[in-house]
Amino acid sequence: MRRIIALCAVAAVAALAGACAVTGDQPVRTAGMPGQLEPIHAAAFTRDTAVFWVSSNGCTSKADVKPFITRLRDSAVITLRRLDEDRCENPKSDGVQLQWSFEELGLPPGAEVSVNNPYLMRQNDKPHEAS
Repeated sequence: MRRIIALCAVAAVAALAGACAVTGDQPVRTAGMPGQLEPIHAAAFTRDTAVFWVSSNGCTSKADVKPFITRLRDSAVITLRRLDEDRCENPKSDGVQLQWSFEELGLPPGAEVSVNNPYLMRQNDKPHEAS
């Protein structure tokens, strides 16, 4: 529950700071990038921080996942790639939080960014059905 509240807080700050997060609208080529495309549980952006929740078997750290930046005309696309497999046996149902400053990503504060990763729904999350 804390992660959901934290995600909502970060998303609210992102909206107030003018950052833009769009998911998967812009196709970005991933051929040649090392590692595997990492499905994400959630992503949020502030004016100068990118926060992601990724799956973990208990040992995933920031060093295991690398963000690749593709610059477009007026924005940038972040693609997370898993470089090292998490072979631990203590799965985290909500995943783990990883974050990078825009400075670490080589982006200016307030840059418009989108995410190139697929979103992963937990098994107990069910889509709402129309009545």
